[in-house]
Amino acid sequence: MLSAEELSKLVPSLRAESQARVLRAVNDARLRGKVPASEVEAILAAEHKTPGELMVELLPVAQIYARPPISGYRVGAVVRGASGSLDFGANLEVPGEMLGFSVHGEQSAVANAYLHEERGLTALAVTAAPCGHCRQFLNELANAAELEVILKGSAPARLGLLLPASFGPDKLGVHERMFENRPVDLEPIKPRDDELTSAALHAASRSYAPYTKAHSGVAIRSTKGAVYQGSYLENVAYNPSLSPLQSALVGFIMAGDQFADITDCVLAELEAAPISQMTATRAVLAGIAPRARLERVAVRSCSAAL
Repeated sequence: MLSAEELSKLVPSLRAESQARVLRAVNDARLRGKVPASEVEAILAAEHKTPGELMVELLPVAQIYARPPISGYRVGAVVRGASGSLDFGANLEVPGEMLGFSVHGEQSAVANAYLHEERGLTALAVTAAPCGHCRQFLNELANAAELEVILKGSAPARLGLLLPASFGPDKLGVHERMFENRPVDLEPIKPRDDELTSAALHAASRSYAPYTKAHSGVAIRSTKGAVYQGSYLENVAYNPSLSPLQSALVGFIMAGDQFADITDCVLAELEAAPISQMTATRAVLAGIAPRARLERVAVRSCSAAL
């Protein structure tokens, strides 16, 4: 839990009432790193700020969620959804495992908004200029070229200017875009009816996998009994894709849970798909929660085609 005194040091320019609104959102485990649109509107009206200015001021709050045991470098990010809500993100590194398992701050914020079922993003604020990996990840958005990228002390820039001559979904003949994709109808091959499997199945149905069609989702449970879902988020350049466990860990961190508190993990993935998330899921869990139980649930499409 973040105290009022701690938050005041992070965002000293905000009035006490606005700080209280941010504090309620941050300390509400159910919101998992989201400041609802109604609260954002109230803060903007009270502070006479633009959404971009508020996003920049909230970056130090986003940084408190960072988990960088390898680099020690904390990245904070805030995205503004089409609804007007703000979602926090922060970088995550897996001790003892390859750097490719890291989640960048920008990816984290996007995944958080996706978990909250936003329908799109309009702006991103981040503590440092997005690396090429993140610019490519953001290129899956329908409005990628127009996405506003905001850095403290710099004029906002469109992603299209930061990623010229980009390689996008159209290059592979894909017209679907992240946040606009429709859920797919999936079911376990072997009937199951438990909370964790149902959550993983729901996450898999919402996964964004236009290139491989390898729909997958993860659900993890903590010692507190809370369940966190994560959907696979694919990228046209493949490597920037975010695994379902990486996505699930975003919500886990935003709720204030600790990795050592993960007790169970269920991976639901399409049987006979061209790729599997099992190896990566096992490796990441080994680095952060080696005692957690991992189970794979094979699923199939309920429709004739994906």
